[in-house]
Amino acid sequence: MQKIAVLLGATGMVGGALLKLLLDDTDYDLIRVVGRRSTGLTHSRLEEHVIDMSDMGALQQAIKGARVVFVAIGTTMRRVRGDRDLYRTIDFDIPVNAAKLAATEGVASYALVSAVGADPDNAYNFYIKLKGVTEETVAEQGVPRTIIVRPSLLMGQRKERRPAERVAQWLMPAINPLLRGKLSRYRGIDASDVARAMIRAVKAPAPGLFIYEYDDMIRLSRSADQ
Repeated sequence: MQKIAVLLGATGMVGGALLKLLLDDTDYDLIRVVGRRSTGLTHSRLEEHVIDMSDMGALQQAIKGARVVFVAIGTTMRRVRGDRDLYRTIDFDIPVNAAKLAATEGVASYALVSAVGADPDNAYNFYIKLKGVTEETVAEQGVPRTIIVRPSLLMGQRKERRPAERVAQWLMPAINPLLRGKLSRYRGIDASDVARAMIRAVKAPAPGLFIYEYDDMIRLSRSADQ
């Protein structure tokens, strides 16, 4: 039986890093990318499903037969022009639907990119609250091994322009060493480290819910290189 990895969100920063690493990972026979647009890449082990992400039938077909599902979907208020309902459709509905279908299809592991500070009880920050609610709902779907990673500022090059983020990325190397102890979770982290940590995490056999922040992701990323 083929060992299939499904990836939602391959055109983003973490998703792009995941795709590159997965295509280099011979543990998987097929990498199935699911999204609204093509990556434009070709590879002998790459299969693309360009779909309407709200189409549950198409999404289920894309997930069918997978051993693991990676979800690196996300948007910004700027991209949705401040529409919170549309934001929720992307950042909540897609990850939750993918987890629900993964459980239905017998997927062994599910890994989600969330955000540092995610908290379903946060009454002041829409983004942080939504991330927390998404995490909770994903965990409730019952995929045997559920991985949630919570990066802070992502370091790396995006295809889209985000000037404020670029300034923060420029400053972060000087700020990172000052963030110690409990504050280390807010350190900037390279998207490739997040991706390596996710790939390493889904391969462990133990079932359960596992949440990884900065220190955990760095540890896992380095162990993956050994």
